[in-house]
Amino acid sequence: MSVAHLAQPFSFSWLQQGAVAGGAVGRLFLACILGAVIGLEREVKRKAAGVRTNLLICMGSAFFTLLSAVLAGDTADKGRVASNIVQGIGFLGAGLIVHNRSRVSGLTSAASVWVVASIGMAAGAGLYAAACIATVIVIVALEVVGFLERRGNLKGYPLIYEMRGRDQTLMLTSILDAMDRCGERLTNVDRDAIGDLQRVTFVLTATANKHFRLRERLNAEPAIDTVHTFRDPEED
Repeated sequence: MSVAHLAQPFSFSWLQQGAVAGGAVGRLFLACILGAVIGLEREVKRKAAGVRTNLLICMGSAFFTLLSAVLAGDTADKGRVASNIVQGIGFLGAGLIVHNRSRVSGLTSAASVWVVASIGMAAGAGLYAAACIATVIVIVALEVVGFLERRGNLKGYPLIYEMRGRDQTLMLTSILDAMDRCGERLTNVDRDAIGDLQRVTFVLTATANKHFRLRERLNAEPAIDTVHTFRDPEED
């Protein structure tokens, strides 16, 4: 089905509209698959924009791209609808960026939403190979590059530290001492008690080496019975 045929929606017979729909279904279906693949990676990491969000963004972008050529008809302005996709996705991505405590999170999620829209536009335009290759690049960037950044100590990441013991004051003193030795500052400490068990929790953003050294120092402190670390749900 040619672009010229797509540009004449209001003069179509039912048979012609069925042929156009048949060509569009493949593009929309591919957009759904590619959006879901990226969304699955985000879902595994418990991000706000998961499978459904990325699938719908990718499919919607593909559909708008198809409609852009159809609604423009014989005019030369066939990119107006598609161009506004970029602006609209920008507003959606901005909602994912949050300033938490002393750091900003959500930048990677916002960027992934933005690139998913471009993949949907490529699928809607019939650029199947480009859309598939872009999806592979996105998965590699999110998974492989992120792994290499951590293993190579190129980028810090947040961990939630939870110390348990019997004397909260001594635990805090021990934590301060361990943090001083690692050259880190202790901020935003949460404290609570469950019966006789005292618990002190804080979040630290650091490289893998610094996290390893700090855990060793905290485990060596006699006032701390156990040290637990958890991945921060706000990690980008």
